[in-house]
Amino acid sequence: MTLAEVALTGDLARPARLTVPDLLGWPQHQVKVAFECATSGIQHHTFAGPRLYDVLAEAGPRFDPARRKDRLRFLIALAGTDGHHVLLSWAEIDPDFAHAPVLLAVSIDDTALDRAGPQLVLPQDRCGARHISGINAIRVDGAYRYRQPEAAATA
Repeated sequence: MTLAEVALTGDLARPARLTVPDLLGWPQHQVKVAFECATSGIQHHTFAGPRLYDVLAEAGPRFDPARRKDRLRFLIALAGTDGHHVLLSWAEIDPDFAHAPVLLAVSIDDTALDRAGPQLVLPQDRCGARHISGINAIRVDGAYRYRQPEAAATA
């Protein structure tokens, strides 16, 4: 059986390639989720897996300790094998800011996701559109910089 892999890349001290069995090494969290699906109505599932925050913190995001609140400029791009993508801000996964754990689920309703790969689960979402299946790439990007808009020329 071939296991799906997740590539952790970007502004990380320790980029990695992880499988579902690797993700079982982190503390597991379980959440019951109800979300509305546009095509099939309300879905109820139980997901289990590590927090995305724990996995990425272990990979060592390259926050600048000299910059106050530097972690808040970091973005996280996730891609699934089905072509779906999602973009999160660091604040959405950081327990200092968010109350709901964002999971890299390794099981759904007690069924392991070894071959399919982990699923992104945002328990706080009312709609399941960001529950991306078969996550195969996670990129942490700290290069984003806000630029002040230039003042409009007055006539």
